Amino acid sequence: MIAGEDLLVGTIGAALLPLIAWRVRRGLKEGRLPLYRTYVDRDESGSKFGLLLALHALSFVLVAIVAADLLFQFGLKEAL
Repeated sequence: MIAGEDLLVGTIGAALLPLIAWRVRRGLKEGRLPLYRTYVDRDESGSKFGLLLALHALSFVLVAIVAADLLFQFGLKEAL
């Protein structure tokens, strides 16, 4: 049985996935990603943009893994 807090956190994590994916898609399409109150453009600073895009993609993967583990009880939480 899934504990209440695992269900809540897993659901919130799963709900955040479309937002992260939208940011990555928009960044690839438009060539700019938000960073606090400014934007990082691909044309002005390509390496910073690439790093920020990679961090967004990594956060998507990590949130997806955590959400799946909490919702479907894969046992990763106990293994760590």
